[in-house]
Order: sequence, then C-alpha cells, then structure tokens
Amino acid sequence: QPDLVERLISVDISPVSTTPVSEFSAYVSAMKSVKIPDGLSRSAARQLADDQLRPVVQLPQLRQFLLTNLVETEGRYIWRVNLEAISNHLADIMGFPVFHKPYPGPALFLGGSNSPYISSKDYPEIQRLFPRADVQYIEGAGHIVHQDKFEEFIAAVLNFLPPP
Repeated sequence: QPDLVERLISVDISPVSTTPVSEFSAYVSAMKSVKIPDGLSRSAARQLADDQLRPVVQLPQLRQFLLTNLVETEGRYIWRVNLEAISNHLADIMGFPVFHKPYPGPALFLGGSNSPYISSKDYPEIQRLFPRADVQYIEGAGHIVHQDKFEEFIAAVLNFLPPP
C-alpha cells in the first residue's frame, strides 16, 4: 500500500537477498554460546560477554551494539532477542520478497561506505522498485550507520525529509 507511505528511508540494506554478504549467522551462534555466571554485576557481565564475542565479532562498535541486547533477569543474564527464532529463520530475515509493482514515492537508500549491504550491483533492482530513489553513503560508517556516524546520519535523514 504505497499510498500510506509519504517517503521511505532504507538504512544500509538493499531490496535483494543479503545472505551471501552476511556474517550474521556466525554472530548469532557466538551470542548463543556466551556463558555468564549468575550473580555478576552488569558491567562484569557485559565485559565477559564482550570478551567471548570478540573472536567472532571483531568490530568493537558492532559488539557494543549486540551487547545492548544483553539484559539481567532475576540475577541471570540473557539475550533480549529470540536467538533461536532468528537462527531458525535467518534465510527469511536476510531475504527480500519479490515485488513487481514499484514504490512511486521518494526513497533514500542510506548506506555506510564500509558496509557491503548496498552495492552498485544492487542499483538496477533499487531503480526498478524505487524509481525515485537516491543512494547515498556516509563515509567511514559501517552497517550500523546511525551508531558509527550519528551526526552525519541525522543530517542525511533531515536533508531527505520535507521541511516542517
């Protein structure tokens, strides 16, 4: 129902399957294997989880982003997100449904220059589905664009939105 959407912003993702470029399966497995003893302080638990994730999730800012999902419940640390469901449905999550009718409104595909998730090989599909799309990259940002380059991200979003 494109008439319900005035304009669209896609942050570091293309309308194509991203499974071939994603290490997300390894990240989910690493998160599932984190072991934290009961009764640790929040800071100690986060540090221990960070140490356990480091061999697989090498980017510190990505580890910190994942660690925002580590929560304490009744003295135990668990992941807020359902890792089993994510793991079992990763192909669906990383895929993109087939659409034939393009979205006619303005669209911004905003990617990180250090991320593989919006590639020049995706441009034809972006243009087919979003004929009024503008593709922009924020220099020095990875996949978590809003965390890596917050001010540049906000500026790009505000420049795309109509004035109040």
